Amino acid sequence: MRLAVVGVGAVGASVVELAGEYGHEVVAVADSTGGAVDDSGLYADAVFDRKRTEGTVGDADPESVFDADYDVLVEATPTTLGDAEPGFSHVRRALADDRHVVLANKGPVAERYDELRTLEAESAGTVLFEATVGGAIPVLSTIADLNGQVTAARGILNGTANFILSRMAAEGLGYEHVLAEAQDLGVAEADPTFDVEGTDAALKCVILSNVLYEDSYTLADAEVEGIADLPGSALELAAEDGRTIRLVGEVSPDGVRVGPRLVAENGTLAVSGTLNIVQLETTHAGRLNISGRGAGGPETASAVLADIGRLPDTV
Repeated sequence: MRLAVVGVGAVGASVVELAGEYGHEVVAVADSTGGAVDDSGLYADAVFDRKRTEGTVGDADPESVFDADYDVLVEATPTTLGDAEPGFSHVRRALADDRHVVLANKGPVAERYDELRTLEAESAGTVLFEATVGGAIPVLSTIADLNGQVTAARGILNGTANFILSRMAAEGLGYEHVLAEAQDLGVAEADPTFDVEGTDAALKCVILSNVLYEDSYTLADAEVEGIADLPGSALELAAEDGRTIRLVGEVSPDGVRVGPRLVAENGTLAVSGTLNIVQLETTHAGRLNISGRGAGGPETASAVLADIGRLPDTV
């Protein structure tokens, strides 16, 4: 497949770097300030050398990527809430041109799902978005393979929050101390609000709800509570009873909920560090547990590239 990649943060950059290993060719790349297009193929090293030295991937207008001879748009710009722009407009443009779209950006799927599906139905292109839920973990493809059997889901869907809670429980440290440690290690952003307030986990749960129930949930429909106000004493009390606390996302026909929950200290949901886990409740197969790295450039890029491999060869 010939790829046009919009957004060259950790995930987009990893897609550009790894595409060749999966048998694909990158013909266009854009960041917020410029674009680079070459229908004969771009060299990742050249693109990122330019980015490092000049602050942009190329001299062309970012919109020029849509004029390239590409098969698949990889939308990897940062997730935005509400109108999900500019990601949603990028998706609309590609589908209007009957191109496939693979999303790493959660916004269009979590905030404008009905519109996304309508645009897809009117296009010869296909939209896939495995990377929006659980990074490298094949959650959505597993749901698709089970062909309607999955009835509900729950899990640990944010590595930053899980790292903080794991360290608080293991070392008896306070929230602020562990947050600073996480920031020093690069596990938490300088502004960790999106993670510690539960927003990131809630977006993933909204996407799961929309997929499972063909619903039209948005973030505004989710009940969300974060971990910033959780006292260390709560974890100490939980430990006395053989339990611990994790930020758990829950998806059922009754709605989407995210918040701190008591779980068994050695139970399946008590994954440590930055690991994620998703539990799928099924009609005939019981409970399925899928665990792995829920974030990271190469890890999430592997989900993007797996989606590209699932697309039909021609539009």
